Amino acid sequence: MLERISRREEADLFIAWLAIALSFTIIFISPGGLLNFNNRVNAVTALIYFGISLVTVGIGFILHEMAHKFTAIKFGYWAEFRKDNMMLVVAVALASLVGFVFAAPGATVIYNNSIDGKGISREENGKISAAGPITNLILCIPFAGMLLYGLSMSGSTMNLFTLVGMIGLQVNAMIAAFNMLPISVLDGRKVFAWNKGIFVVLIITAFGILIATFYPFTL
Repeated sequence: MLERISRREEADLFIAWLAIALSFTIIFISPGGLLNFNNRVNAVTALIYFGISLVTVGIGFILHEMAHKFTAIKFGYWAEFRKDNMMLVVAVALASLVGFVFAAPGATVIYNNSIDGKGISREENGKISAAGPITNLILCIPFAGMLLYGLSMSGSTMNLFTLVGMIGLQVNAMIAAFNMLPISVLDGRKVFAWNKGIFVVLIITAFGILIATFYPFTL
């Protein structure tokens, strides 16, 4: 399976992974952006959050894109992730200036290499697109389990399990919710065009989980 990931794709994934992890780190340590940076946040704390972002955002982002890729391959198409340098700069800049992450570091490009020359069908495109957000929603389960385990250990006191669980839950719900918006080139538009019932279930689930994470617990 890994042999189907080219050297260029590996490089693009790695660069995009670092950029969005950095973006999320910035909003975790300074929610209002670096212009409102709290001097009490030291280098060790920043590195801890960067490490957590690499794990939580990295898992969510990479598996999201690989779900698109291997679902496309299952249907007989070749697909590779391609980073968007401009959007990577925008993501880091927005996080730094206003404390907001616009996580659109690139996209998995599907190449129509079918023998019969037919283009990708609406159903295939919808299923390939849905695979990414579904993967993120599935990832919410182990992170929720980690969160609950951390809370059972120390109640409302923050610990590493609670922190990683909460961030992983929020980030994966955020990635799923953002990508399910039925606009532009996002997954939601293609899922909506294919199956409106599945679209409704996915977008309600994603936003429901995301909203729920901001009420019972706080980072």
